[in-house]
Amino acid sequence: MGHKSHPAQSQPNSRARHVTLRTHQSTSSSSSSSAPRRPVAGRNHHHHSPRGQQEGQELDKILFFHPTDCPILLQLSVIGLCEGIITFARIFSPDDDCEVIESEKHSHVFYQAEADIWMVLVVEKNKDIESTWRCGALQGILKEVHSLFTMFHGPIRTLLDRQPSAELARGHLRTFFTDYLSDFNAGKKIQLPTFRDCLKERGTVQMLTISREVALEVQSLTTVLGSCLGNVMCQSLVLFEDLLVSTTLPPDDTLNLYTYAILRLTPRALLSNATSWSYLRKGTSVHAGPTSSSSNGTASVERYRSRSRDTSPGGQNQMHHYFRPLQREKLYKGKDGFVAAGSTTSEVRGAVAWVPILWFQQAEDRMHLCVYQHKNITILLLIPASSLINGDDGIAHVKRHLLENASQNIVTLELKLSRGWGGENAYHVGGYRYLLVDPDRKVSRASPPGKVTTLSKDSLLSLNRLREEIDLEKSRAKRSDSCHDKDFEVCIRAKNNAWVIAKVTRGRELYMALEKAGTVKEHSLQTRTPK
Repeated sequence: MGHKSHPAQSQPNSRARHVTLRTHQSTSSSSSSSAPRRPVAGRNHHHHSPRGQQEGQELDKILFFHPTDCPILLQLSVIGLCEGIITFARIFSPDDDCEVIESEKHSHVFYQAEADIWMVLVVEKNKDIESTWRCGALQGILKEVHSLFTMFHGPIRTLLDRQPSAELARGHLRTFFTDYLSDFNAGKKIQLPTFRDCLKERGTVQMLTISREVALEVQSLTTVLGSCLGNVMCQSLVLFEDLLVSTTLPPDDTLNLYTYAILRLTPRALLSNATSWSYLRKGTSVHAGPTSSSSNGTASVERYRSRSRDTSPGGQNQMHHYFRPLQREKLYKGKDGFVAAGSTTSEVRGAVAWVPILWFQQAEDRMHLCVYQHKNITILLLIPASSLINGDDGIAHVKRHLLENASQNIVTLELKLSRGWGGENAYHVGGYRYLLVDPDRKVSRASPPGKVTTLSKDSLLSLNRLREEIDLEKSRAKRSDSCHDKDFEVCIRAKNNAWVIAKVTRGRELYMALEKAGTVKEHSLQTRTPK
């Protein structure tokens, strides 16, 4: 539910924990067409209200706060205001979570990640039109990072139950969120999605369309991958470039693993990792500094880091420091084709096999992740942890089986996909800039980014505003009748005479911008709508 108001500073009565991201927009009021975005300096927090209810213990409820050097009094002020907003909103909508609060100077974006555990993103407003955003896109960031965190570390609630002092949860949140936010760094500020990203949809998978012949090759490969552990069925994802070719996982688990692969594991991501490592070698590393979420938080975290501690949901990731799967410079493709942890530089030696344990909530199982690459193909092989008795020897056996039995299938599939691949503009539709989303299947398809950049600022702003209205309409429809999808269509003529269109049918959403609508025949809307 989206609430828009100017709330007073009420005393918090809710019982929740928070992760807070508070962001400050650049104060420059000038905008230039040569600068596509204005960077944003970020603040974000996680908080859990059942903690810190007694006087003098208020800081104990903060699990993570960004930036970590934010003054304690300001952290308390932000947490108090957020808890007040949550409590106030629940008076009027006890069955719906507060999602957005707009005030004169800030936008507060809320997401209740788990029971009583809240994530809040606070963005400071300014007059720079380049800093225009969509709250739904900002909330998508919170949902994405929590889903990824849970996949590697398990629910935050589980970490709190395992160690009530919250040192374990704070340590993992601090390192994980800092590494995640490094993707948004623009100098000392955070660059959040703006109106220029309105034809992108976070939290969806982009599929590769394949022929029947290729589908048979994919099926054959999937069968071989599934038998890598003998009678125990292994799961797998197959990617070509940054597109999903096949999956044997349920939709939610597929989305989480696909998202991680795009961020860190595909050939393009590994190339970015190597570039990041070169950059960090020059002394500009973004480290997860000590959080100031409690008066003794730093000491507690350091005490924890000094001990070898099991950190996985099932107690199997044993290491001396916090497990950091989003740390860019640690992953690279080894000579055998498998992704390894370490560095290819001469200064750092002793790279080790990288086989983390993941928790899949839909599959309800813990699995080892083994990643293999051949040219533009990325294989994500998932091995049930409960079936892997011999540990490292079992992993080595699975790798040998893959190399001996699946190599030819992988080479053949990569060759056929490369021959039929139309490049980054393969799904471009002439005359249109579009985004097609299927929320139920968590799948999307969009115009290539290079084509979207050709749209004028007026078209993008109009489309961004239209998407905001659609978000509100969907929220209203869901509250009034959550069992049935509401169909509607909106067409807007922008200032530059471009047509901006949104259509929702049976839950599927289509957004389009046509800047040369006069040259496109009316019937083409039906014949050339992307499938």
